[in-house]
Amino acid sequence: MKNLVIAAGYATRLGDLTKNFPKPLLKIGENTILGRMLDDIDRIPEIDEHIIITNHKFAHIFEQWASEQHYTKPIAIIDDGTETNETRLGAVCDLLLAINGGSQIENRKSENRKSIDDDLLVVAADNLLFFSFQEFVDFALAKGTSCIMCHEQPSIEKLQRTGVVELDENNRVLGMEEKPQVPKSHWAVPPFYIYLKKDLDLVRHSVENGCGKDAPGNLAHYMVEHTTMHAWPMSAGRFDIGSLDTYYEAVEKYGK
Repeated sequence: MKNLVIAAGYATRLGDLTKNFPKPLLKIGENTILGRMLDDIDRIPEIDEHIIITNHKFAHIFEQWASEQHYTKPIAIIDDGTETNETRLGAVCDLLLAINGGSQIENRKSENRKSIDDDLLVVAADNLLFFSFQEFVDFALAKGTSCIMCHEQPSIEKLQRTGVVELDENNRVLGMEEKPQVPKSHWAVPPFYIYLKKDLDLVRHSVENGCGKDAPGNLAHYMVEHTTMHAWPMSAGRFDIGSLDTYYEAVEKYGK
């Protein structure tokens, strides 16, 4: 199983803090946002590589960071070639670039990778998590299907700004809506997914068949409509770092 980290955004809501620096590598205490996540994922036996998809503007910064890490699984940095928020590919296209053999940074030279033919753990790189991804991997392997995460969200206002799923009694996903005005459940979907090898052909052809490109949830929505998927209810919470205020709150709460 490959760990694919979507990290090609420009974090414009954090202003000058991320104008020339990637949000996932901002510090929370002695570690980075991304480092805290990889500390957990690297311990999962099924994971054999971390693949970080970023943009051209920040690729060299991720390359330097990766050269200083000592994880048990190798880290590959993929440069999507974009340099501005206006020209970004979108999270789904970045994922497809990685799956189909994008360019890997090796000693500041670009080398084409082989296309991926493996199970995928796909994660956004701007959250602090208070559970282990091992639980998610175990759930997906037990179900034998591609999976999403979900958590109960009592606020209708917040549900209207995220993906919302309906589940049956076995946590099979019956339907998913993006930013519904009238949510059909209180199950919100955070940006963490497992796509099994058997579904990769669907993933590869998703955009050409009408899947939205911008947010990773677009792909989850597309997959729900084309294959059987289950949802793992998160066993603990997460902290989403989406603005300057939430970043400084995270530093204050979790950086000491």
